[in-house]
Amino acid sequence: MSDVRKVGVVGAGQMGSGIAEVHAKSGLDVVITEVSQSALDAGKARIEKSLQRAVKNGKLAADDADAALGRLRFTTDLADLADRDLVIEAILEQEQAKVDVFGQLDKIVSRDDAIFASNTSSIPIVKIGMATQRPAQVVGIHFFNPVPVLPLVELVPSLLTSDETARRAEEHAAALGKTVIRAQDRAGFIVNSLLVPYLLSAIRMVESGFATAEDIDRGMELGTAHPMGPLRLSDLIGLDTVKAIADSMYDEFKEPLYAAPPLLLRMVDAGLLGKKSGRGFYSY
Repeated sequence: MSDVRKVGVVGAGQMGSGIAEVHAKSGLDVVITEVSQSALDAGKARIEKSLQRAVKNGKLAADDADAALGRLRFTTDLADLADRDLVIEAILEQEQAKVDVFGQLDKIVSRDDAIFASNTSSIPIVKIGMATQRPAQVVGIHFFNPVPVLPLVELVPSLLTSDETARRAEEHAAALGKTVIRAQDRAGFIVNSLLVPYLLSAIRMVESGFATAEDIDRGMELGTAHPMGPLRLSDLIGLDTVKAIADSMYDEFKEPLYAAPPLLLRMVDAGLLGKKSGRGFYSY
Protein backbone atom coordinates (compact mmCIF):
# COMPACT_ATOMS: atom_id res chain seq x y z
CA MET A 1 0.00 0.00 0.00
CA SER A 2 1.32 3.42 -0.98
CA ASP A 3 1.93 6.02 1.74
CA VAL A 4 0.67 8.74 -0.59
CA ARG A 5 -2.75 10.15 0.33
CA LYS A 6 -2.71 13.72 -0.99
CA VAL A 7 -1.83 14.21 -4.66
CA GLY A 8 -1.31 17.33 -6.73
CA VAL A 9 -1.46 17.37 -10.52
CA VAL A 10 -0.02 20.32 -12.45
CA GLY A 11 -1.80 20.59 -15.79
CA ALA A 12 -5.38 19.67 -16.70
CA GLY A 13 -4.81 18.74 -20.33
CA GLN A 14 -5.32 15.31 -21.82
CA MET A 15 -2.64 13.69 -19.66
CA GLY A 16 -3.12 15.71 -16.49
CA SER A 17 -6.87 15.16 -16.40
CA GLY A 18 -6.39 11.42 -16.91
CA ILE A 19 -3.79 11.26 -14.14
CA ALA A 20 -6.08 13.17 -11.79
CA GLU A 21 -8.98 10.87 -12.65
CA VAL A 22 -7.16 7.61 -11.87
CA HIS A 23 -5.96 8.99 -8.54
CA ALA A 24 -9.44 10.17 -7.57
CA LYS A 25 -10.95 6.80 -8.52
CA SER A 26 -8.34 5.17 -6.27
CA GLY A 27 -9.72 7.05 -3.27
CA LEU A 28 -7.04 9.75 -3.04
CA ASP A 29 -7.45 13.46 -2.33
CA VAL A 30 -6.49 15.31 -5.53
CA VAL A 31 -5.80 18.96 -6.27
CA ILE A 32 -5.38 19.80 -9.95
CA THR A 33 -3.99 23.14 -11.16
CA GLU A 34 -3.97 25.05 -14.42
CA VAL A 35 -2.72 28.45 -15.54
CA SER A 36 -6.19 29.77 -16.43
CA GLN A 37 -9.79 29.21 -15.40
CA SER A 38 -10.76 28.28 -18.97
CA ALA A 39 -8.10 25.55 -19.12
CA LEU A 40 -9.21 24.34 -15.70
CA ASP A 41 -12.86 24.21 -16.78
CA ALA A 42 -11.90 22.25 -19.90
CA GLY A 43 -9.98 19.77 -17.76
CA LYS A 44 -12.90 19.32 -15.39
CA ALA A 45 -15.27 18.73 -18.30
CA ARG A 46 -12.83 16.18 -19.73
CA ILE A 47 -12.77 14.24 -16.45
CA GLU A 48 -16.56 14.36 -16.09
CA LYS A 49 -17.00 13.06 -19.64
CA SER A 50 -14.52 10.23 -19.03
CA LEU A 51 -16.27 9.18 -15.82
CA GLN A 52 -19.67 9.29 -17.52
CA ARG A 53 -18.31 7.11 -20.31
CA ALA A 54 -17.00 4.59 -17.77
CA VAL A 55 -20.43 4.47 -16.09
CA LYS A 56 -22.21 4.07 -19.43
CA ASN A 57 -19.89 1.21 -20.40
CA GLY A 58 -20.49 -0.57 -17.11
CA LYS A 59 -16.91 -0.15 -15.90
CA LEU A 60 -17.73 2.15 -12.99
CA ALA A 61 -20.73 2.50 -10.70
CA ALA A 62 -22.49 5.87 -10.80
CA ASP A 63 -21.93 6.34 -7.05
CA ASP A 64 -18.20 5.68 -7.49
CA ALA A 65 -18.01 8.24 -10.30
CA ASP A 66 -19.70 10.84 -8.07
CA ALA A 67 -17.33 9.96 -5.22
CA ALA A 68 -14.31 10.37 -7.50
CA LEU A 69 -15.48 13.82 -8.59
CA GLY A 70 -15.92 14.72 -4.94
CA ARG A 71 -12.26 13.98 -4.28
CA LEU A 72 -11.10 16.47 -6.93
CA ARG A 73 -10.38 20.11 -6.25
CA PHE A 74 -9.61 22.51 -9.09
CA THR A 75 -7.49 25.65 -8.71
CA THR A 76 -5.39 28.14 -10.64
CA ASP A 77 -3.12 28.75 -7.64
CA LEU A 78 -0.02 26.54 -7.49
CA ALA A 79 0.27 27.40 -3.78
CA ASP A 80 -2.72 25.12 -3.12
CA LEU A 81 -0.32 22.18 -3.59
CA ALA A 82 1.62 23.05 -0.42
CA ASP A 83 0.37 20.09 1.64
CA ARG A 84 0.68 17.39 -1.04
CA ASP A 85 2.52 14.07 -0.51
CA LEU A 86 3.08 13.70 -4.24
CA VAL A 87 2.96 16.27 -7.04
CA ILE A 88 2.89 15.12 -10.66
CA GLU A 89 3.71 17.63 -13.39
CA ALA A 90 1.84 17.06 -16.67
CA ILE A 91 2.24 20.28 -18.64
CA LEU A 92 3.45 20.79 -22.20
CA GLU A 93 6.52 18.83 -23.33
CA GLN A 94 8.91 21.78 -23.07
CA GLU A 95 12.01 21.60 -20.90
CA GLN A 96 12.15 25.21 -19.71
CA ALA A 97 8.47 25.24 -18.80
CA LYS A 98 8.92 22.11 -16.70
CA VAL A 99 12.07 23.46 -15.05
CA ASP A 100 10.19 26.64 -14.10
CA VAL A 101 7.31 24.65 -12.55
CA PHE A 102 9.62 22.45 -10.50
CA GLY A 103 11.52 25.49 -9.25
CA GLN A 104 8.23 26.92 -7.98
CA LEU A 105 7.03 23.62 -6.49
CA ASP A 106 10.28 23.26 -4.57
CA LYS A 107 9.47 26.49 -2.72
CA ILE A 108 5.76 25.69 -2.26
CA VAL A 109 5.49 22.04 -1.17
CA SER A 110 6.06 21.84 2.58
CA ARG A 111 6.32 18.09 3.26
CA ASP A 112 10.00 17.23 3.72
CA ASP A 113 9.77 13.85 1.99
CA ALA A 114 7.27 14.83 -0.73
CA ILE A 115 7.76 13.14 -4.10
CA PHE A 116 8.09 15.41 -7.12
CA ALA A 117 7.26 13.56 -10.34
CA SER A 118 7.23 14.49 -14.01
CA ASN A 119 5.04 12.83 -16.61
CA THR A 120 7.51 13.86 -19.31
CA SER A 121 7.74 11.42 -22.19
CA SER A 122 11.25 12.41 -23.28
CA ILE A 123 13.06 15.04 -21.19
CA PRO A 124 15.83 13.70 -18.90
CA ILE A 125 14.68 13.72 -15.28
CA VAL A 126 18.00 14.97 -13.91
CA LYS A 127 17.55 18.25 -15.79
CA ILE A 128 14.20 18.73 -14.08
CA GLY A 129 15.48 17.61 -10.69
CA MET A 130 18.32 20.13 -10.75
CA ALA A 131 15.72 22.92 -10.79
CA THR A 132 14.99 22.00 -7.15
CA GLN A 133 16.97 21.90 -3.91
CA ARG A 134 15.92 18.25 -3.44
CA PRO A 135 16.72 16.33 -6.65
CA ALA A 136 16.81 13.08 -4.64
CA GLN A 137 13.01 13.39 -4.42
CA VAL A 138 12.42 13.97 -8.15
CA VAL A 139 11.48 11.03 -10.36
CA GLY A 140 9.81 10.35 -13.68
CA ILE A 141 6.38 8.70 -13.53
CA HIS A 142 5.36 8.43 -17.16
CA PHE A 143 1.72 7.48 -17.75
CA PHE A 144 0.33 6.60 -21.17
CA ASN A 145 -2.67 8.03 -23.02
CA PRO A 146 -5.51 7.41 -22.29
CA VAL A 147 -4.41 7.17 -18.67
CA PRO A 148 -7.61 5.55 -17.32
CA VAL A 149 -7.29 2.75 -19.91
CA LEU A 150 -3.62 1.96 -20.54
CA PRO A 151 -2.03 -0.05 -17.69
CA LEU A 152 1.63 0.94 -18.16
CA VAL A 153 3.78 3.37 -16.20
CA GLU A 154 7.46 3.99 -16.92
CA LEU A 155 9.36 4.75 -13.71
CA VAL A 156 12.45 6.84 -14.44
CA PRO A 157 14.89 7.57 -11.57
CA SER A 158 17.69 10.01 -12.36
CA LEU A 159 21.29 9.64 -11.21
CA LEU A 160 20.30 11.73 -8.19
CA THR A 161 16.95 10.11 -7.33
CA SER A 162 17.15 8.28 -4.01
CA ASP A 163 16.34 4.59 -3.78
CA GLU A 164 13.64 5.47 -1.25
CA THR A 165 11.94 7.91 -3.63
CA ALA A 166 12.03 5.38 -6.47
CA ARG A 167 10.62 2.66 -4.20
CA ARG A 168 7.77 4.86 -2.95
CA ALA A 169 6.94 6.04 -6.47
CA GLU A 170 6.85 2.46 -7.77
CA GLU A 171 4.64 1.32 -4.88
CA HIS A 172 2.32 4.23 -5.55
CA ALA A 173 1.94 3.48 -9.27
CA ALA A 174 1.33 -0.18 -8.49
CA ALA A 175 -1.35 0.80 -5.94
CA LEU A 176 -3.17 2.58 -8.79
CA GLY A 177 -3.33 -0.76 -10.59
CA LYS A 178 -0.59 0.13 -13.06
CA THR A 179 2.16 -2.17 -14.31
CA VAL A 180 5.52 -0.51 -13.72
CA ILE A 181 8.64 -0.85 -15.85
CA ARG A 182 11.91 0.88 -14.97
CA ALA A 183 13.78 2.93 -17.54
CA GLN A 184 17.12 4.67 -17.46
CA ASP A 185 17.15 8.45 -17.50
CA ARG A 186 17.79 9.02 -21.19
CA ALA A 187 15.62 10.93 -23.64
CA GLY A 188 12.67 8.84 -24.79
CA PHE A 189 13.04 6.22 -22.04
CA ILE A 190 11.92 2.76 -23.28
CA VAL A 191 8.63 3.09 -25.12
CA ASN A 192 9.22 6.30 -27.04
CA SER A 193 12.77 5.28 -27.97
CA LEU A 194 11.14 2.46 -29.94
CA LEU A 195 7.86 4.10 -30.91
CA VAL A 196 8.87 7.57 -32.13
CA PRO A 197 11.31 6.45 -34.89
CA TYR A 198 8.50 4.20 -36.16
CA LEU A 199 6.05 7.12 -36.24
CA LEU A 200 8.59 9.37 -37.95
CA SER A 201 9.26 6.69 -40.58
CA ALA A 202 5.54 6.54 -41.35
CA ILE A 203 5.41 10.33 -41.68
CA ARG A 204 8.37 10.21 -44.09
CA MET A 205 6.49 7.64 -46.18
CA VAL A 206 3.56 10.03 -46.54
CA GLU A 207 5.89 12.96 -47.19
CA SER A 208 7.69 11.14 -50.02
CA GLY A 209 4.47 9.96 -51.64
CA PHE A 210 5.48 6.34 -51.04
CA ALA A 211 2.03 5.50 -49.64
CA THR A 212 -1.09 7.19 -48.27
CA ALA A 213 -1.74 7.56 -44.56
CA GLU A 214 -4.75 5.26 -44.93
CA ASP A 215 -2.76 2.49 -46.62
CA ILE A 216 0.13 2.76 -44.16
CA ASP A 217 -2.24 2.51 -41.21
CA ARG A 218 -4.24 -0.31 -42.78
CA GLY A 219 -1.03 -2.22 -43.48
CA MET A 220 0.16 -2.05 -39.88
CA GLU A 221 -3.28 -2.79 -38.42
CA LEU A 222 -4.06 -5.77 -40.65
CA GLY A 223 -0.54 -6.99 -41.37
CA THR A 224 0.98 -6.81 -37.89
CA ALA A 225 -2.15 -6.74 -35.67
CA HIS A 226 -1.44 -3.25 -34.32
CA PRO A 227 -4.63 -1.82 -32.80
CA MET A 228 -3.96 1.52 -34.49
CA GLY A 229 -1.77 2.57 -37.40
CA PRO A 230 1.16 5.00 -36.92
CA LEU A 231 -0.46 8.05 -38.54
CA ARG A 232 -3.70 7.77 -36.61
CA LEU A 233 -1.66 7.14 -33.45
CA SER A 234 0.41 10.26 -34.17
CA ASP A 235 -2.84 12.23 -34.45
CA LEU A 236 -4.02 10.80 -31.11
CA ILE A 237 -0.75 11.64 -29.34
CA GLY A 238 -0.70 15.12 -30.88
CA LEU A 239 1.72 16.06 -33.65
CA ASP A 240 3.21 18.82 -31.50
CA THR A 241 3.98 16.24 -28.82
CA VAL A 242 5.48 13.84 -31.38
CA LYS A 243 7.71 16.68 -32.60
CA ALA A 244 8.72 17.65 -29.06
CA ILE A 245 9.71 14.07 -28.22
CA ALA A 246 11.63 13.73 -31.49
CA ASP A 247 13.45 17.02 -30.85
CA SER A 248 14.44 15.94 -27.34
CA MET A 249 15.74 12.59 -28.57
CA TYR A 250 17.62 14.16 -31.49
CA ASP A 251 19.21 16.73 -29.16
CA GLU A 252 20.52 13.91 -26.97
CA PHE A 253 21.61 11.32 -29.54
CA LYS A 254 22.06 13.22 -32.83
CA GLU A 255 20.70 10.19 -34.70
CA PRO A 256 19.00 11.02 -38.05
CA LEU A 257 16.15 8.60 -37.35
CA TYR A 258 15.08 10.88 -34.46
CA ALA A 259 14.95 14.05 -36.60
CA ALA A 260 11.45 15.42 -37.22
CA PRO A 261 10.56 15.31 -40.95
CA PRO A 262 9.76 18.65 -42.65
CA LEU A 263 6.13 17.55 -43.15
CA LEU A 264 5.72 17.17 -39.38
CA LEU A 265 7.31 20.59 -38.80
CA ARG A 266 4.97 22.28 -41.29
CA MET A 267 1.86 20.57 -39.88
CA VAL A 268 2.75 21.77 -36.39
CA ASP A 269 3.41 25.28 -37.75
CA ALA A 270 -0.03 25.20 -39.37
CA GLY A 271 -1.76 24.09 -36.17
CA LEU A 272 -2.70 20.72 -37.67
CA LEU A 273 -1.98 18.87 -34.44
CA GLY A 274 -4.21 15.83 -34.86
CA LYS A 275 -7.32 14.85 -32.98
CA LYS A 276 -7.14 17.65 -30.41
CA SER A 277 -7.18 20.34 -33.12
CA GLY A 278 -9.69 18.54 -35.36
CA ARG A 279 -7.25 17.85 -38.16
CA GLY A 280 -3.91 16.11 -38.63
CA PHE A 281 -3.31 13.23 -41.01
CA TYR A 282 -7.07 12.70 -40.66
CA SER A 283 -10.03 15.02 -40.06
CA TYR A 284 -12.04 14.65 -36.86
